[in-house]
Amino acid sequence: MSILYDEKQKTLTLHTKNTTYQMQVDRYGFLLHLYYGKRADGCMDYLLTFYDRGFSGNPYDAGKDKTYSMDALPQEFPSLGTGDYRTPACIIKNTDRTYSSDFRYVSHSIREGKYSLKGLPAVYADAEEAQTLEVVLEDRASKVQAVLYYGVLPEYDVITRSVKIVNGSSGHVSVKKLAPACLDMLGGEYDFITFYGRHAMERNYQRLPVGHGVSKIGSLRGTSSHQYNPAVILAERETTETAGGCYAMSFVYSGGFQSEAGMDQYYQTRLLMGLCEEQFAYSLEAGEEFQSPEVILSYSSEGIGKLSQNLHRCMRGHLCRGKYKESVRPILLNSWEAFYFDFTGEDLVKLAEQAADLGIEMFVMDDGWFGNRDSELRGLGDWTVNEEKLGCSLGELIRRINAMGMKFGIWIEPEMVNEDSSLYREHPDWAFVIPGRRPNRSRHQLVLDFSRKEVVDYIYDKICAVLDQGNIEYIKWDMNRSIADVYSATGDGQGRVLYDYVLGLYDFLERIVQRYPDILIEGCSGGGGRFDAGMLYYTPQIWCSDNTDPIDRLEIQYGTSFIYPVSSVGSHVSASPNHQTGRVTSLKTRAVAATPGTFGYELDLNKLSEEEKDEIRGQIKEYKKYARLVQQGLYYRLTDPQTADTGAWEFASEDGKEALVQAVTIRQHANMDVSYIKLRGLAENTVYREEESGRTYNSTALMEAGIPVPVELGEYRAYQWHFVQEEQGE
Repeated sequence: MSILYDEKQKTLTLHTKNTTYQMQVDRYGFLLHLYYGKRADGCMDYLLTFYDRGFSGNPYDAGKDKTYSMDALPQEFPSLGTGDYRTPACIIKNTDRTYSSDFRYVSHSIREGKYSLKGLPAVYADAEEAQTLEVVLEDRASKVQAVLYYGVLPEYDVITRSVKIVNGSSGHVSVKKLAPACLDMLGGEYDFITFYGRHAMERNYQRLPVGHGVSKIGSLRGTSSHQYNPAVILAERETTETAGGCYAMSFVYSGGFQSEAGMDQYYQTRLLMGLCEEQFAYSLEAGEEFQSPEVILSYSSEGIGKLSQNLHRCMRGHLCRGKYKESVRPILLNSWEAFYFDFTGEDLVKLAEQAADLGIEMFVMDDGWFGNRDSELRGLGDWTVNEEKLGCSLGELIRRINAMGMKFGIWIEPEMVNEDSSLYREHPDWAFVIPGRRPNRSRHQLVLDFSRKEVVDYIYDKICAVLDQGNIEYIKWDMNRSIADVYSATGDGQGRVLYDYVLGLYDFLERIVQRYPDILIEGCSGGGGRFDAGMLYYTPQIWCSDNTDPIDRLEIQYGTSFIYPVSSVGSHVSASPNHQTGRVTSLKTRAVAATPGTFGYELDLNKLSEEEKDEIRGQIKEYKKYARLVQQGLYYRLTDPQTADTGAWEFASEDGKEALVQAVTIRQHANMDVSYIKLRGLAENTVYREEESGRTYNSTALMEAGIPVPVELGEYRAYQWHFVQEEQGE
């Protein structure tokens, strides 16, 4: 049993393979958090301390006992109004217009399998792979309930959390803030690790000490955003990649969010993850309920590298879905950098012919194939094939490309509309525009109101009409702006619009997934602006960044790897000089940098020399040789490309018998010193053969001393070593 209840101690304990999470119902009915860390048995309530603390109030139930205060005790679901003056996980405006919620334990239940969330993405598991704990809390005065859900996946060292607010009163209440995950740490010094960025430079690693006060990240953009990713790590001060304790929270949600880490007056740390407070006020009438998205939690006592691997395994096998979730993805060519909007059907066919000759497996037609879409100024919303531009029907184009032995894919941006479109002229109220105000444009587009079912239904029907025209096996699902001017013409509940928008998006995606189960969907939002666990439930890979420069990609993919598996990373070999930076790099460097991902190409093959085409043929063969190891192996960050002269990483098989190590030099100096890359995940003190050179190495030496990076003249050189364990006796 992974979930245990001790009637005598009133403890609820959640065990995974290597971790333990424990809470306790105390004498007043408060649900206290006791412990989350390395696996341990027994009751941990000895960790609680009780003192008379100045200006920390006491619940009425405590009588004359001034040592009992919610202002100092660790809690599972802290709310406003109990005398806890720290950042709450929940704020509710009650029927009487007060903001106090005093949640106490009512009951709990334990069942086999993992809970699911209606209309929301969530980790899933078979009955024998997981257990669910459901804890019911209630504010006895308001009759509002908070139902806490915990999903336990023991083999993955993962625990998930979600909360449902139920309005048991006879009147109207409003949820003003909701964080489904909270961790209260009684002692220790911690660092708050976050992933910040901007368009074309996402998920930069940042590690700062948690001090007094509250550090907060989040997104007010209606999406999880390029600027901050909805995943954080809380690490003990001395924790490294390979040692020390650390906690992860990853929000399974694609809209606005916030995460807060703060130290209180007693040097206790609280970590929260939940919905963005701004523009959020979810009204509930009597009997109605609100279900939050879930948060994935994991703990490692063996450093951040192991924590990342916990998340990778879970997301790859129990969040992603469909035929492609664990399989090697087809190597694709995207038409965008070759043509942008300026192409004909014959241009596409000629490019696809070049791709087929090189061994590329899928051709993707990017933006510009529909309506009057010949620039970003017009056409979005008019999802009808421009047969005049293509010179044929979409079905004919697909058949010609399929005849080359290639799959066919298509780009769409269904959540957006241009003002210069038939759709906007017919339904201007379907876009987010505040009455009496001129809207904020971004890329000359407005956002469709996906909180309205009729809008979602209309666009869904239009997209399906396109997908039904031929054998389309891939969709690139784009969203190229942040949301502003939030107003829905459907009613007064404007505080729920952004949340309902995301539910509308998920509804759309779920219907597409169910109707076309064999289509591979790649998420995209100006590249990595919606790279989150929520999207992975529908799109098992996501375009990592619009920045295809291989040197910048080292940092972007480094930050991404802390949370997300390599199999989810859309990564392409692009043109040189690079279209975003102007940087000149070799084909080899571009291919090595694109290897930690689903791998593909995005350039005009017609402009390449025969030597370059031969090199691409070799790259494709080589990637396919290692693809399963890359996408399913254990991923190790060997250096930090934000600070090191060399970016290096490793893929190792679960049994440690095989490892692929790659490196790219970032900074070159005169009289260069030697960088040594230390491997991980090999069997101790055994012999490994490096495939290309044929040289043998002792595994312990490789892990303790490393392998030297060659010192060669020239910028941005790339290197690769493939190690295979020698059979005993050889």
